Amino acid sequence: MAESEAAASAPDAALADLLDLLDLEQIEENIFRGTSRTSLVPRVFGGQVAAQALVAAGRTVPGDRLPHSLHSYFLRTGDSGAPIVYSVDRIRDGRSFTTRRVVAVQHGQPIFHLSASFQTYEEGLEHQSPMPPAPDPESLPTAAEALPRYRDTFRDPGTVERLLEARGAVDLRYATTPPWGSVGQPTEPRSQVWFKTRGKLVDDPLLHICLATYVSDMTLLDAVLLAHGRGGWAVGDVVGASLDHAMWFHRPFRADEWLLYDQESPSAHGGRGLGQARIYTQDGRLAITVIQEGVVRVPRA
Repeated sequence: MAESEAAASAPDAALADLLDLLDLEQIEENIFRGTSRTSLVPRVFGGQVAAQALVAAGRTVPGDRLPHSLHSYFLRTGDSGAPIVYSVDRIRDGRSFTTRRVVAVQHGQPIFHLSASFQTYEEGLEHQSPMPPAPDPESLPTAAEALPRYRDTFRDPGTVERLLEARGAVDLRYATTPPWGSVGQPTEPRSQVWFKTRGKLVDDPLLHICLATYVSDMTLLDAVLLAHGRGGWAVGDVVGASLDHAMWFHRPFRADEWLLYDQESPSAHGGRGLGQARIYTQDGRLAITVIQEGVVRVPRA
């Protein structure tokens, strides 16, 4: 990944910082080291670990092969104050497909496990689910415009500034009401957001895939919260954490152009909630499918 070129072309400092976060240090063959950034909660953001693990895997794969799927588990809470070591296992290098397994380690213990499969491009059968209706992203309020409206809803008023800082590299706009906007009012378990990076990126398909992986963990369980009129961790009415995360990359896309994240939750049970989603380009191409299960617990009195 041509990280220095990407950072230089990005006018936004937050995006440059995120690109630097994904530019892992290679410390040995198949072993990489990454740092963390300040998170909204006192642990490493799951999307960061998933994206960094995919970067590590991608750096051991020929450049003409891109990820078509990943499957991962969050095993332990990550320490944002310590480096993360990513160890890549070269499982298989076939004629069309390459498989990699990555283990992220902190303080001598695995905190995350990822398996990813890469494929050379080939022609094939073609069909997709149609893109659902959604408002034009440019017609929606930015996070800086929308979040202050909910300041009194959050448990800590400073949450607004922390959210804006944590998502500073990404222009993320809600097309539907966010969970903290419908506290106490259960609604259909569906949520839509548009997102893109704040700045242009180089033409590196792996970089765009890793950035979409990073963003995919930000809002996927919103639909679970909406179904029960819960506002989430920022409101203090649930405790949550990602358990596993899977993605399938169907078609080329750019993370610096608008992508519609159409999310829903088919089930919540046993202290867990399931989110599933499709990510479309603005012209209607189905780019990614995402499924995640997470812990969603109501705090005890």
